[in-house]
Amino acid sequence: MDIQLLRAFYAAAQEGSLSKAAQRLNFAQSNVTQKIQQLEADLGTQLFYRHNRGITLTASGQILQTYVEKILHIVQEARAAVGDSAKPAGPLAIGALETTAAIRLPALLTDYHREHPGVDFSLVTGMTEQHVNDVLHYQLNGAFVTGPVEHPELVQEHVVDEELVLVTPASHPPVDSIRDAGLRTILAFKAGCSYRARMNLLLQEQGLIPDKLMEFASIETIIACVSAGLGISLMPRSIVAEPAEQGRIRCHDVAGKHAILRTVFIRRKDALETPALTAFLSAVRAHFA
Repeated sequence: MDIQLLRAFYAAAQEGSLSKAAQRLNFAQSNVTQKIQQLEADLGTQLFYRHNRGITLTASGQILQTYVEKILHIVQEARAAVGDSAKPAGPLAIGALETTAAIRLPALLTDYHREHPGVDFSLVTGMTEQHVNDVLHYQLNGAFVTGPVEHPELVQEHVVDEELVLVTPASHPPVDSIRDAGLRTILAFKAGCSYRARMNLLLQEQGLIPDKLMEFASIETIIACVSAGLGISLMPRSIVAEPAEQGRIRCHDVAGKHAILRTVFIRRKDALETPALTAFLSAVRAHFA
C-alpha cells in the first residue's frame, strides 16, 4: 500500500470530511477522493460511508484506521532512527495538567530549551483522560497526568504528589469536614478534571449534594470567583499558596485518603525513545528528584 494513500485515508478518518482532510494535507479535494478510492479498490472494500454531513468510517475502515495509525507512527520513528541519533532535535509533544504546567514545569522547560535548542518542543494542557488517549494514539510523546494509570500499552513514572486543600473565601470560618463548608456552589474545571472527581468523592462519602456546579477554564478564574464568594473549590496547595498568603482566599486541610493526588509521567511502551525524549526524561527525573 502506498504511504500517501494511507495518509489521505487517515486524515479523512480523523477529520470526518474530505474537504477538511484536503486542507490539512494541502491537497485538492479531488486528489484526496482519488487516493481513498484507489485504496478502497486495492483493498476490495468500502472504507467510508458518504452522507450529507461528511464521511463516516465503515467497520472495515475502523479496523484499517488502527493499523494505519501504527504504520504512520513507525514511518515517523524510522526517519528519526536513521537521523542524527546523538543530538536531541526534532519535534517533541508533551501533555500536562494545567496546574502542573503552571506551577511545576516552567523552570524545567526553560532549562530544557536552553540546553536543547534544536528540539521543537510543544506543550499541550488538558485533562488526564484526553492526554492518556493522545499518548495511546501517538499524538503525544508523553504526558504528565493524574495517576496511577493502569494500561498494558503504557509505562508510568512517579513525578510528584500534590496535597489537595479545600479553598473558600477568606472570611470563611475553619473547616474540619466538607460538611462545615455547607452545600455551596462548587467551582471546578470541566468533566475529566481529577480535582473535580476527588471533590465528588468527598461529597459522596458524606452523602452531600452541592447546590450548584459551575465549570471554568482557568485556575485564575476559579481562584478569583472563590475570593469573591461565589463558591468553593478543591485545588493543590501549591497552586493556591500565594493567593492564600495574600489573604484573598482561605485553605483548609483535607483529612484522609483524598488529601494526596499523585502526578505521573506516561508514555507508550512500544514508542521509540528519541534523543529528544531521552533528554527530557533525564531532565524530569533530575528536576523532581
